[in-house]
Amino acid sequence: MVSSCRIFILVVLSALVSGCSTVRFAYDNADAYVRWQVHSYIVVEGQDADELDERIGEFHAWHRKNALPKYVTLAHEAAQRFSDGLSRADLVWGYDSARAQARESLRKAAELVAPLLDRLTPEQIAAMERRIAEANRKFYRDHLRGTERDRRDRRARQAINRLEDWVGKLTQAQVQRVREYAESAPLTEELRDRDRKRLQKEIVAMVRARKAHAQLPERVASWEKGREPSVVAAFEASREQYFAMLVDVDRMLTHEQRTRVLGQMRRYADDFDALSAQ
Repeated sequence: MVSSCRIFILVVLSALVSGCSTVRFAYDNADAYVRWQVHSYIVVEGQDADELDERIGEFHAWHRKNALPKYVTLAHEAAQRFSDGLSRADLVWGYDSARAQARESLRKAAELVAPLLDRLTPEQIAAMERRIAEANRKFYRDHLRGTERDRRDRRARQAINRLEDWVGKLTQAQVQRVREYAESAPLTEELRDRDRKRLQKEIVAMVRARKAHAQLPERVASWEKGREPSVVAAFEASREQYFAMLVDVDRMLTHEQRTRVLGQMRRYADDFDALSAQ
């Protein structure tokens, strides 16, 4: 269920690694994609379906008015920080800023969808549970399948691909530093899977009890609440190693690579500014 609330945000964020030309297209068409995704979780018909579509449209309008101007500011500040060379403090700032934006948007999305959730029948809730189980199977295929060697190789490829979307072709030394990270950082996918399922279980119980309107907005905005201390520590350790790798790769960037990233960041700010004005 929390996944459906995050879909809209993920559409926007995914555009950021797909090239600037896709940002406006992805955002302008996000409401249609969100409708498709949310309707796969929440099976409603008639007036309820119309109401759900209206609420998705309301969220889109809210996000354009309230979130996008903040993205402009963040993109400009990120460019300034990056131009001077990244530090751990810069990455912590970026991580915390992204989380703050996610919390705000998740809370708003949950406020809008919660009244509908409180009206779901047992059959509709069962359908939602089946869709959640399907999403969990996909998470397993994407992140947990294979041996430890397979998973570490997959992590390295994914990290390299994400970086090359931003900076262009990595040098051999940069690739080696990414591979060192992939080999040494703890694998946390099992913990992520367990944490996802814990939150999913809580939200389904909330919907069954018809308490979504009262409890869902704060719950999805505080998704870490209830994590075991060992899980929190593992996530923090993995994040610290990722940050260390990014700082090291940043120090190896060529002038052309840094210029490329700065250009993309500034174009994102321009695109967000234009979208928020529409």
